[in-house]
Amino acid sequence: MAAAVVLLAGTLMCQPAATPAAQAVPAQDWLHTQGNKIVDEAGKEVWLTGTNWFGFNTSERVLHGLWSGNLQQITKSMADRGLNVVRIPISAQLLLEWSNGQTIMPNVNTNANPDLAGLNNLQVFDRFLALCEQHGLKVFLDLHSAEADNAGHVYPLWYKGSITTENVYQAWSWVTNRYKTNDTIIGADLKNEPHGQWSETLFAKWDNSTDPTNFKHFAETAAQRILAINPKLLIFVEGTEVYPKDGVSWTSKNKDDWYSNWWGGQLRGVAQQPINLGQYQHQLVYSPHDYGPLVYEQPWFTGDWNRTTLERDVWDPNWLYIHKQGIAPLLIGEWGGFMDGGRNQKWMMALRDLIKEQHLHHTFWVLNPNSGDTGGLLKDDWVTWDEAKYTLLKSALWTQGTKFVSLDHQVRLGGAGSTTGISLSEATGGSGPVDTTPPSTPTALTAGTATSTSIPLTWAASSDDGSGIAGYDIYRGTTLVGTSTTPAYTATGLTPSTTYSFTVRARDVAGNVSAASTAVTATTAAGQSTGSCSVQYRTNDWSGGFTGTIRITNTGTTALAGWTLGFTFPSGQLLSNGWSATWTQTGTSVSATALSWNGTLAPGAVVEVGFNATSPGANTAPTTFTLNNNPCSTT
Repeated sequence: MAAAVVLLAGTLMCQPAATPAAQAVPAQDWLHTQGNKIVDEAGKEVWLTGTNWFGFNTSERVLHGLWSGNLQQITKSMADRGLNVVRIPISAQLLLEWSNGQTIMPNVNTNANPDLAGLNNLQVFDRFLALCEQHGLKVFLDLHSAEADNAGHVYPLWYKGSITTENVYQAWSWVTNRYKTNDTIIGADLKNEPHGQWSETLFAKWDNSTDPTNFKHFAETAAQRILAINPKLLIFVEGTEVYPKDGVSWTSKNKDDWYSNWWGGQLRGVAQQPINLGQYQHQLVYSPHDYGPLVYEQPWFTGDWNRTTLERDVWDPNWLYIHKQGIAPLLIGEWGGFMDGGRNQKWMMALRDLIKEQHLHHTFWVLNPNSGDTGGLLKDDWVTWDEAKYTLLKSALWTQGTKFVSLDHQVRLGGAGSTTGISLSEATGGSGPVDTTPPSTPTALTAGTATSTSIPLTWAASSDDGSGIAGYDIYRGTTLVGTSTTPAYTATGLTPSTTYSFTVRARDVAGNVSAASTAVTATTAAGQSTGSCSVQYRTNDWSGGFTGTIRITNTGTTALAGWTLGFTFPSGQLLSNGWSATWTQTGTSVSATALSWNGTLAPGAVVEVGFNATSPGANTAPTTFTLNNNPCSTT
């Protein structure tokens, strides 16, 4: 249980909690490692399954969303929905400011947060910790960047400008000392995504040198300083971006000499040059990041890739071997993205399944809806949850039976009165789900009336005697194309006059998956003839983003019963959200599929749809548009 947090004269002060006498479970919640597992002070295995919430790392210097959302409500909703740990990005600059007594009055909606009125940003942070303690949540800090900057993570190293490596060590020392008796904060992620390519002037390396760009040396030094103050904190160490192949020097300028991965995801160096924390080795956790094709089209997303190829070609050689060989535990510090119904969702489900099967610790990216390249678990109002995304994540959260498990021995996840969570002392055994029986196989899979680009599917609901049905996975052939929480799904983005085969599998809350249903085949309707549509594309631009408006006219002689508009972003634009259609983006390809109320387009009729997107530079307009895979003229 976290140390008590007391409000005195408008300032939140951290004080040690009194230690109860003769308890059968640890009085505090500090964690350490055993092989590839994380355990409590009594040796009981735990499972860290949570999310990220950014804002303290940015120029606003406070959690994002408090301009509209209620801090207590958001915090409690995370706990109620089974997230037991929150990774909080910060900056070295912010910690240095706080250590010097420099605070700001943050952008907080005090109508929504009356209890935050008059509090500076450090006091808001302490209030957040108190709420986490109240609801059974744990926190670890992530040094996201040197400077307090919304794009600070783009800089490859842990130092920048006037903020030196020594300043970063001092920042970590200060925050560790301030909260050393508060076991709500259980760990330190030393630096977010050290990166850089071999061809760049500055890039993070991993070897046994003391070079200023050597991330391994920085991590070992920072960890030793932190652990000298609080030897019970977990130390999370990410990877780099590149690593030289066997026998190759770090000075090589030949691209074929290098392995490359996501920023922070390259941990090949651990095999030959592991992090050495000496007497504190049992506090070490490696923490790679992994993303899907909507964040960046990595080479392993070309061709016919799947869960097997990802594990064999990417995850195993870069970081998963650390877990499989029992070297140390893994916590995937960032993973997540848009539910696009396609390749990105396919990647998310593959990694989710790996996390469940291997019991990998993880913090999903991200709670914030304002993450441009991934979206968030919360929608723009900071109240409503993206239920489809949460359903995907839910089966990778720590549950026993139907209850979510807290990392706090005394406080249930969700708080003292929680009916959805239990405390760590109430959990039995280790972190494995107790339900191992799959749900019943879906039956009566039926295809409804098809359009030229979509096929509706329904089936009889499955049953489950254990943890309950979490949802269904829908396959087109052998490709996972979507999920549903109800026994119905509409496959979209299909080709006219084409026959498809579908099967469905049921999933329970514990992650067990049923056998596949009997396959059903269906054929899409014929498409409209070429030249029977026109499109008007207009944008309203601002720095870094724009709103797009598209007017679609049916210039043909027959009505369209269902339509999908397709086009390609030519300049790296990324879709954020849209309206009047179901919007998806896969790589550079964008599609907008009709909704029920505007799906019928009579001859001469016009429908208008729109979207918001980000643009890294020049916002070049798409040159071609298709409607149901047929070219449209532009006006």
